[in-house]
Amino acid sequence: MAKQSGAQVRISEVFSVFLWLGLTSFGGPVAHLSYFRTEFVERRRWISEAAYADLVALCQFLPGPASSQVGFALGLMRAGPWGAAAAWLAFTLPSAIVLVLFALGAAVLDGPVASGLIHGLKIVAVAIVAHAVWGMARNLCPDKTRTGIALLAVFTVGFLSGPMGQVSAIVAGGLAGLILCREASMPTPEQLHFSISRQAGVVALILFAGFLIVLPLLAGSAVWLDILDAFYRSGALVFGGGHVVLPLLEAEVVQSGWVTPDAFLTGYGAAQAVPGPLFTFAAYLGALLPGVNGLAGALLALLAIFVPGFLLLVGVLPFWNRFRQWGSAQALMRGANAAVVGILGAALYQPVWTSAIIGPYEFALALTGFLLLTVWKLPAWAVVIVIALGGLLISTL
Repeated sequence: MAKQSGAQVRISEVFSVFLWLGLTSFGGPVAHLSYFRTEFVERRRWISEAAYADLVALCQFLPGPASSQVGFALGLMRAGPWGAAAAWLAFTLPSAIVLVLFALGAAVLDGPVASGLIHGLKIVAVAIVAHAVWGMARNLCPDKTRTGIALLAVFTVGFLSGPMGQVSAIVAGGLAGLILCREASMPTPEQLHFSISRQAGVVALILFAGFLIVLPLLAGSAVWLDILDAFYRSGALVFGGGHVVLPLLEAEVVQSGWVTPDAFLTGYGAAQAVPGPLFTFAAYLGALLPGVNGLAGALLALLAIFVPGFLLLVGVLPFWNRFRQWGSAQALMRGANAAVVGILGAALYQPVWTSAIIGPYEFALALTGFLLLTVWKLPAWAVVIVIALGGLLISTL
């Protein structure tokens, strides 16, 4: 039996450790970053504390799924491009498989027990999104200026529904940040060194922009192109955390009539109960899309929503240190991040609240879930179980 090369050993090592993290990392992106620090800084010493902090800062700055981007970068550093692919695949696969199976099984669920549990999952979404809005508002809107930008985003989304409202709110927030948030700029942190050529970075940025421009022009000519366009655009505009993907995807798949509001919220609630990245919610939605095989739709949606964040990461890495010295960069991002708080706040009302809270029992259950998350600090998966059982109880009243 042939002996594995050093590169193959490193790729296998990356895959195995990220598969374990994909099976056990509950709690969302902030918790994922803590798990990564314990595993790769303290235990395996793949990266120094300072370099890891810089890498996290970069991935939180860029649109896309921050924890998956950090994992992708760690795999890239350890074992090259194949290591990056192995890290993403292993971290993403467990939750994606579970959610696809749930999507395919939910279509055949029937009866009072199933409807009660599904109703509970919709109520879970209220508690989870309210908790995300609360936490993000405290961190990203700490002053009157950024609170005003968030409020502007709420009105923008209210007047302009659909994807155009989301894009307009983020652009307006970024421009407002450039004008109003310059004084909040922080000192440039320690430099991050990464072995990616500038040529490779330029190619990645061209691909990112090219797909963003070309896919909408091709949409309508084939179902698979429509799916790529919708999910790629959603992945390219997710500033501020994984939960922000909720309103972006809702605008693409619910308002277009591809997925019903009930099925959308049910899947979002189920996504809180599985480990790994929240972006695997796209696999659930892809499995439900009309006009395409369930597994093929799930794979297309999953790839399309992750690719833009990875292209941006590879594109920015060679230029990151110089970009951070641009005085307006942090101001722009402060405005954009404040805007996504407003976008998520608007989504908390429509479709999350209006679809799930239909009476006092539902309100009490959602409030219970919110308090379990904020006061008792229960993990999201435990809250999902409690509230789903509560939904079952409500259905018997």
